[in-house]
Amino acid sequence: MNSKWSRFSQATAAVLLLSGGIAIASYHLAGSPQDKPDYLSEQEADQIRDAQTPAERIKLYMTFAEDRLQKFQYEVNRPVHEAQHNDILNNLMNAYVGCIDDAADQIDVAQQKQQDVREAVKLMKTKDTAFLALLEKLDQASGADFEAYRYTLEDAIEGTKEAINDANDAQKALLPAPVRRKQQ
Repeated sequence: MNSKWSRFSQATAAVLLLSGGIAIASYHLAGSPQDKPDYLSEQEADQIRDAQTPAERIKLYMTFAEDRLQKFQYEVNRPVHEAQHNDILNNLMNAYVGCIDDAADQIDVAQQKQQDVREAVKLMKTKDTAFLALLEKLDQASGADFEAYRYTLEDAIEGTKEAINDANDAQKALLPAPVRRKQQ
């Protein structure tokens, strides 16, 4: 009788181990949930992964941030609101902040890898300044929905100011490469 139970236990253990192994393998093949930020679409995440340099990624993140702000403005100005209008507004603003933060993080990546991102930082500073003006304008408005997104808007303003400061610091730190003179 002992051998029956022992064979049953061994068979059960083998099946459990096999199914656990399959579950782990399928999890890794499918990709972990951390593969892409939740504010990027699959196509956008692919573009970020395919970008070869931090400068390219900065430009992409700035494009995505601009897209989120345009969508936010559209949703705020829509005469007819969907049932989850407040959630849409907050999600768009949070997505904007995520793009801005990730663009600023790419400056650090570039500095660690000693890559030239001066043009991307210049673009980032220009766009962030324009974004900040727009966000501050939205902060002055007091529409019916304002209370629903006020705190995320404040976070976006703060995040944009930090990104501008990061870009300013990077411009100071990223001096142009030395120019070699011709030998005489």
